[in-house]
Amino acid sequence: MDLEVDVAAKRAHDVRVGRVYEPAGTAEGCRVLVDRIWPRGLSKESAALDEWCKDVAPSTELRRWYGHDPEKFPEFSRRYRAELHDDAVHAEALLHLRSVAERRPLTLLTATKDCDISAAAVLRTELERR
Repeated sequence: MDLEVDVAAKRAHDVRVGRVYEPAGTAEGCRVLVDRIWPRGLSKESAALDEWCKDVAPSTELRRWYGHDPEKFPEFSRRYRAELHDDAVHAEALLHLRSVAERRPLTLLTATKDCDISAAAVLRTELERR
């Protein structure tokens, strides 16, 4: 029984972030695009996605305000977390991703060049919280 709990806990923390333009790896688990806008120049076939969860992406207003400015990332993270928990559509999408992460490894994909300061990185942190 303890082994089952340990395995489930490990799975719940197996959330990765990657660029959608990179080829799919063998250990990525469920590949989910978490951007609101489809990546330029990428066909659906070459993306090799399991799903596109655009409802979890930041609002258009927040995304435009942020503009991937590294100095704005802390405030972007705060505002995006508020959206994730205060908006019913965002909250439902977050719950969906949490349920996926509890069952299998999950890779959150974004077109952003710097994944460390992306919405996907904020999502990973949220999903890793218990």
